[in-house]
Amino acid sequence: MAKYDFSGWATRANMKCSDGRIIADDAFKDDDGRIVPLIWNHRHNDPSEVLGHALLENRGDGVYAYCSFNDTKGGRLGKELVRHGDIASLSICANKLQQIGSLVKHGKIREVSLVLAGANPGASIEDVAIHSDDVEDDSVAIYTGEPIELYHGEEMEDGTEVISEKKEEKEETEVLNHADESKETTTKSTDDTKDDKTVGDVIDSMTEEQKKVLYALVGAAVSDTDDEEDSTGGSEEMKQNVFDTTDEREMDGVLMHSDGTLVTVDEIETVFKDAKRYGSLKDSCLNHGIEDVDWLFPDDRNLNTPPAFIKRDTGWVSKVMNSVHHTPFSRIKSMFADITEDDARAKGYIKGKMKKEEFFSLLKRSTSPTTVYKKQKMDRDDVIDITDFNVVSWLKSEMRMKLDEELARAYLIGDGRLASSDDKINEQCIRPIAKDDDLFTIHSVVTVASAATDDDKAKAFIKAVIKERKNYKGSGSPTLYTTEDMLTDMLLLTDEVGRDLYPDEAPLAKKLRVKEIVTVPPMESAKDAENNPLVGIVVNMADYNVGADKGGAVNMFDDFDIDYNQQKYLIETRCSGALTVPYSAMAFSMKTQG
Repeated sequence: MAKYDFSGWATRANMKCSDGRIIADDAFKDDDGRIVPLIWNHRHNDPSEVLGHALLENRGDGVYAYCSFNDTKGGRLGKELVRHGDIASLSICANKLQQIGSLVKHGKIREVSLVLAGANPGASIEDVAIHSDDVEDDSVAIYTGEPIELYHGEEMEDGTEVISEKKEEKEETEVLNHADESKETTTKSTDDTKDDKTVGDVIDSMTEEQKKVLYALVGAAVSDTDDEEDSTGGSEEMKQNVFDTTDEREMDGVLMHSDGTLVTVDEIETVFKDAKRYGSLKDSCLNHGIEDVDWLFPDDRNLNTPPAFIKRDTGWVSKVMNSVHHTPFSRIKSMFADITEDDARAKGYIKGKMKKEEFFSLLKRSTSPTTVYKKQKMDRDDVIDITDFNVVSWLKSEMRMKLDEELARAYLIGDGRLASSDDKINEQCIRPIAKDDDLFTIHSVVTVASAATDDDKAKAFIKAVIKERKNYKGSGSPTLYTTEDMLTDMLLLTDEVGRDLYPDEAPLAKKLRVKEIVTVPPMESAKDAENNPLVGIVVNMADYNVGADKGGAVNMFDDFDIDYNQQKYLIETRCSGALTVPYSAMAFSMKTQG
């Protein structure tokens, strides 16, 4: 590092300045290693106010400056003020700003100034290394935090202004000037009239939607064109005196981009008007040459509030749950007398012969209840923080839905878990129709050749259901519960000329002598006792009894775990389930041989 007279922070990131701006990290990273003039209080119109130069060093969280005074009268005076500690604040003047709201994302530092008080709370002289014959080396750290405004000096308590400048002409160039100033000292040209509109006036006349777009347009300014300037000999701005505070261009009704490009309010209005023609505001902005247009649009909004569940088809669940017969007691005893044997038949009498007694057997079985449950938990913090919808109600609805699905599955085909599983639903308490005793469920195996096509299997199934229908002794008209694949194969059957045998489910159900056909997704993986695929169950669920004692019906419980700050939820039922009518169901499985 070359010899310097003092150093300090020219600006610090993530600190709110008096003008409301906040400098982002690495906002001026392109200025690392550049040498810029050292000025007194941003006085650009007087060369005598140039005190020296500053070497800039970007440190991520701000820009550090190593400053050297020149040997002019002003430089010697500034050196003495700094050495003595009378002046301890630095400020920057920058342009080519890329700004999102009040956050400055990028810019170019044009000069560093010694000021009475800096707009950036962290901009201060940190190290003084001024040497002379009569002064020893000294090192101090002085920090200031007094708020100020742009281009003006500090206003004292008595209302006088230490440093205040009048501009000869109005300047509306987008320039970040971090010297301390008072709101009451904003200056205008003596030639300005009350009828002239400033950029602020134009912005105030906009709608809220237009303001949002305007701010985004200014913030989404195009990338810095310094490289282009170097290759082409400099931009319009660089051809001017950097200390000249006047701008001969008329700035009313225009916005200044960071690269110096002017965008008129009329152009912005054109973007809005063309949005309909292009189909969206985004496409309109792109066709009008606006980069980073995504900054203009709000965050994505959730269409599904609360979130939709990804689940299997559960239409069959309601058909099962709404059709079963309920009793207010859970322990079910069924007793039957089998009078189907020949011994139970009435007999003819022959004179002189002994009359024979009737013999028949009694059948009995009991079904006791079991508990089926579902448990969930959620951090209390999450319950409080999720405000878009009632997450507790949403969670409970999922629990009830899954409980009903599990019960309906247990009634029809069983839960599918291994007998050794701790989560197994006891099949002696909730008896699956597909696995019930032969007294209640007629088990039929449909045998087809190993080379059988889907059509062959569908025809064989239809034939088996129709033929077995004579053995059905259940109540009323039953329902066929089958797989989606089997239903599809049956509907795809055609005659010799290619016409559908069954245009839809209605004629097929009539053919099978059932009330309706319901597909059950869990049946796709169900097996019979011989490990053959289960393809259909014919039953009227009114013949299936579900019993629950008082208090054993579906109940929801809430509890709070104070140790883990968790809210826990439990839904459970204690019930029994079984067919109560002999030969009231038919279960069909498919077996291949040969």
